Amino acid sequence: MRIQPLLALFSLSLLFACSKNDSPAPVKEDPATFSEIGAIDIGEAGAAEITAYDPLTKRLFVVNNGGTNQITIIDFSDPANMKTLSTSINVSGYGAVNSLDVHDGKLAAAIEAINKTQPGKVVIYSTTDFKEIKVIPVGALPDMVTFSPDGAYILTANEGEPSADYLTDPAGTVSVISVKDNYSVTNIDFSGLASQQAALVQKGLRIFGPNASLAQDIEPEYVTVSPDSKTAWVTLQENNAIARIDIASKTITAVFPLGMKDYNTDANAVDLSDRDNTIALKKNKVKGMYMPDAIAVLTTGNTPYLFTANEGDVREYTAFEEAKRVAKLKLDATAFPDAAALLAEAVLGRLNVTGKSGDTDGDGDYDELHSFGARSFSVWNGNSGALVFDSKNELETKCIAAGIYDDGRSDDKGVEPEGIALGRIGQKDLAFVGMERADAVAVYDVSNPSAPVFLQLLKCGDAPEGVLFIPAQKSPNGRSLLVVSSENDGIIKIYKPNSL
Repeated sequence: MRIQPLLALFSLSLLFACSKNDSPAPVKEDPATFSEIGAIDIGEAGAAEITAYDPLTKRLFVVNNGGTNQITIIDFSDPANMKTLSTSINVSGYGAVNSLDVHDGKLAAAIEAINKTQPGKVVIYSTTDFKEIKVIPVGALPDMVTFSPDGAYILTANEGEPSADYLTDPAGTVSVISVKDNYSVTNIDFSGLASQQAALVQKGLRIFGPNASLAQDIEPEYVTVSPDSKTAWVTLQENNAIARIDIASKTITAVFPLGMKDYNTDANAVDLSDRDNTIALKKNKVKGMYMPDAIAVLTTGNTPYLFTANEGDVREYTAFEEAKRVAKLKLDATAFPDAAALLAEAVLGRLNVTGKSGDTDGDGDYDELHSFGARSFSVWNGNSGALVFDSKNELETKCIAAGIYDDGRSDDKGVEPEGIALGRIGQKDLAFVGMERADAVAVYDVSNPSAPVFLQLLKCGDAPEGVLFIPAQKSPNGRSLLVVSSENDGIIKIYKPNSL
C-alpha cells in the first residue's frame, strides 16, 4: 500500500526536473559582437523617436510624431520579425508626445502642450489594453520621462523653452510624481538657487536668455535615476551643466557646471570646416561646451558615474539667435594674431560658435571661441561633478575610419552624440552611444568607468534618437538586445551579441 505514494512522489520529482530542464539555460554572450537581427519601418521623419519596452506584454511602444501625434505599438515577441499593431494610442488631443517609459504594466508618456509654453502632461496608460489610467499636469515642454528603478516615482525633465518672440519664457522644471500617492506631483524649479547664480556662472553655468531669470533660463533636458531610486541627475543642456536632485525631499542638492573642452590638443583634434575639401583632424584654438543631451548612471562601489552624450544645442528663435559664424566675429589681435587666416572658410570661418561668451575682457572682440557640444561622450563623478573621462576625438576617428563621417557637419557639431544607454552582459558593463549625424551607435566596455574601451561601431537608421538596451532576463528571446530608433527615416533596428 505504500508503493503508490512513493511512485506518485517519484513522478512529481521527474516532472519538476523536466520543467526545470525545459527552461532555456542562460546564453553566454560576447559583448563585442553585436549584429543586426531585425528592422521595421514605421513611417517617415518623426515616426520613430523614442522607444520603450514592456516585458509583460512583449511590446515596444514608440513615439511617433510623423503625422498624427501618437504612440505606435509593436509586437516584439519575435524581435527578428516585428509587427505593428493595428491599434495605436492617439495623443494629439493633448499635444505632441516626446518621451516614453514603462514599468510594471504602466506606460508613462511625456506630452508637450499644443502651445509649448503652457504646462505639459504625463499620461499613464495600461500596456495591456492601452486605456488611460491617469493624467498628471507637469511643467512646460516635458522632454523626457523615466520611472525610478523601484517604480515608486516618475520624473520628467521639462525644458520650459520660450516662445519664438521670447515674450513668454516659462521656468524650466523637473517634475517628481509619486506613483503610490495617487500620482501626486511636485514641480521643482531653480528659483531657489538665485542667490548662487553669480558663483555658478563664475564656474561656467550659462545664463544668457534675453531678460531671463535663472529659473526661466534653466532648461532641463534628460533625467537618470540611481539604482536605489534616491537620487536623480538632470542634464541642463543649453546651460552646460548637470543638476543633482534628492528625490525624497524633492530638492536640488547641487548644480555642476561642466566647463569647456580644449580642441587645441592632439587628442582633441577635430575637423572644424565643411569647406576644406577634406576630412582633416587638426588642433584649433577653439573650446567646446559639453552641453550634454542624454545621461545615464552606473554605480560602482559608492560612486555614481554619470555618462553623458555631449551633443550641444543652440538657441534659435525669431527674437534671439545665439549662433554666429566665426567669419562674422571680430577676433582679439593678441589672442588670435593669425585672425585673417583663421577667418577663411577652409579654416574656422564657417564654424558655428556662440555669440554670448568668449569676450573675456569685455572690450567688444572675442578672446575665445566657444563651439556647441564636445563631439564625445563623457563620464562624470555624480557626487562632485568632476570629469572622470572624455572620449576626446575617438568617436570621430572611428566614424572616419568606417567611412561614415559627414564632413558637411564639421562646422557644427560633428558626429553629434545624442543618445546614450548602459547595459550589462555577463561581467561587462557596456555603453551605447548614438550619433545623430553619423547614423551609427558606438559600443564601449565601461566596466572601468575611468577607462572605457571601444568595442565596435553599428550602422543604424537616419539620425538615431532612441537607444534602448534590453537585458537578457527581460527580453522576449532570452538574449540581450539593443533597440535603436531613428527619427529621420522611421526605422527601428534590433541588434544582439553573438553567443560564446
